Amino acid sequence: MTSDPLLPILRTAAELLLSRPMLAGQEHDAERFVTERRQLLLDALLQVRGLRDQVRARVQIRRDQPELRALTTLVLSPDDDVVQAGLRVALQLSRERLARQNLRRRHQDKLNQLRSRLEMAKGRHDHAAVALQNATSALADVENRAEELDTQVAALQRRLHDPRAIASSLLAVLQQTPEAADEGPEARDPRNLKRQTANEPAPLVLQAAKAAGIEPQALITALQMIVAPPTLVSASPRVTVTRERHLRVRPLGGATEIGGSCVLVEAGHTRLLVDAGLRPGDPALPPRGMDEALSGPIDAVVVTHAHIDHCGYIPALVELVPEVRILATPETAQLMPRMWADSAKLMSERERVNRRWGVDSDALYGREAVETASQNCEEVPLGVRRKIGDISVELFPAGHILGAAGVVVQAGGQRVVVTGDISGFRQETVDGYSIPDSALDADLLVMESTCCAEDHSTREIRVKDLVRAVEEVYSAGGRVLIPAFALGRAQELAMIMTRHLPHVPVLVDGMAADITASFERITIDRASPLRILGGNVSRAKRPDDLDLFTSGVVITTSGMLSGGPAVEWATRILPEARSALFLSGYQDEESGGAKLLRLVEEQASHLVLHDRGVEKSVPLNARVQMMRLSAHADKRGLLEIADEVGARNVMLVHGIRNRQRDFAKVLAVRGHEVVSDRWGDA
Repeated sequence: MTSDPLLPILRTAAELLLSRPMLAGQEHDAERFVTERRQLLLDALLQVRGLRDQVRARVQIRRDQPELRALTTLVLSPDDDVVQAGLRVALQLSRERLARQNLRRRHQDKLNQLRSRLEMAKGRHDHAAVALQNATSALADVENRAEELDTQVAALQRRLHDPRAIASSLLAVLQQTPEAADEGPEARDPRNLKRQTANEPAPLVLQAAKAAGIEPQALITALQMIVAPPTLVSASPRVTVTRERHLRVRPLGGATEIGGSCVLVEAGHTRLLVDAGLRPGDPALPPRGMDEALSGPIDAVVVTHAHIDHCGYIPALVELVPEVRILATPETAQLMPRMWADSAKLMSERERVNRRWGVDSDALYGREAVETASQNCEEVPLGVRRKIGDISVELFPAGHILGAAGVVVQAGGQRVVVTGDISGFRQETVDGYSIPDSALDADLLVMESTCCAEDHSTREIRVKDLVRAVEEVYSAGGRVLIPAFALGRAQELAMIMTRHLPHVPVLVDGMAADITASFERITIDRASPLRILGGNVSRAKRPDDLDLFTSGVVITTSGMLSGGPAVEWATRILPEARSALFLSGYQDEESGGAKLLRLVEEQASHLVLHDRGVEKSVPLNARVQMMRLSAHADKRGLLEIADEVGARNVMLVHGIRNRQRDFAKVLAVRGHEVVSDRWGDA
């Protein structure tokens, strides 16, 4: 029933009155007539029985409205008293309905107020929840950093109480050749072709030996005896079977793939590894052939650089072989503990998650292994020869990243050169490679082949492309996210921004910020120390900067968009049409970065990211582009290295099999004999 139960009757009565001849030709609206002349109509119905009869004949009441039909019967009754009673009932019903409507309106207003207050409370709760989540996240970051620093301090304390570690550090300092002043990358020789003479005494050794009144070599020998004490020989003579001291080489990991690099080198009774890295994955795995390495003694690991795919397995190896020596450049020796600590943290987090879900999972190593591995590190300056049993090794500059080195291995009159990751062009943070005389005309060149199928444009062109793209986004009021590897790439990008875009604010976040601080600390005593933080480059302050930093560049880990702060930033930046995400390096097929590139190519609308265990569907509105700044030699660069070394044989590692196969044909055309799997076995 409507709010006015008499409305159908009054409307019919109005239509009848308006149809009379006296009102013909005048436009009248029945609804308006009812509104304006309601009392007139009621009086007419009460007084004119004929009108009631006509209305009763014309009014239409639906069968599903029994109350209205009953009221109509009363109001249109032939009996005047019944009509008057019906009108009083209708009036009462109207009042009751109006009262109910007013009550309902008041209840609705109250409900709306309660809903508004509930929304406000919910907003405050959500804000508090986000603040709590951010605070928890920030606290977790602080706790992780504190734990990593604690691990590094513990390792340093162990080194300070270890005579071998102290002697190794002192030996490295004494044998370090003073650097000439560095006028910056533009002034450097891009190939740094200064020839070095191995074992030529450094000035500091000469000064120390003169002060002690002994020969320089005697001082060096004394320190080397502390670092690697000779094996005690029994007083009674005995016959021993010796092995030939010719070199034997076997790649155990990273031979036809990128990751898990490990090369086994043997001569006589000495066995050493060049690198022992982790294979990328979830979880990370040891080098494929590590069981073969562990089938016999391992005297040492010579590390080419501090990237996890080259050194990440070493703490696990130290748990199995506690006395193994770890030789690397001073920079690499100082960077590795930080990389190991982060790797151990990630493994521990994974172990906790797996156990929560009832999955048996053991981390490859933990804090204790990191401390032991750090204690076993020996700093070896470039161009200085070190003896490891029947083998001697010499490190030379390999470019790539800070501290990266190639290795010249010698035994039994043979020489093997292992490039590690290598580059010949100058960068902001490091120069190109420098092949020493001891590497020329070697018997074997073990050469990386990451980019053996690529012809890169010059470094200058790639930098200009990146700078131009960043400037375009910044000028439009957007922000640029560059996921970058924490070691090497992040620092290079930050210094490029400082040099070419000093007006653009840059944030460095996550582990990349910690490693950047390490770069500055490690190089502080150089003639030209690296200065990265400061000016337009600063450390990010999460979580505040996630939303407050609205224009500029963010450089953070992980470089493959598979975790870390890069994912948090990506969830904010990818939905922004005026912003951009630039990938800057190699992307594993299963990585978040590779998935993003595929989705962009397919013109997908969303990317699913996992942000701190929460799955988020992120709109893809931002500009996405690969801006590769490779720190590896390309096809042309690798051919130049092979030609310069001029080895009798070449072995390709750290690359993709089919690309290596094609590159081997090019090497063969240029007169290089390519070998694989093993070298030097009788």
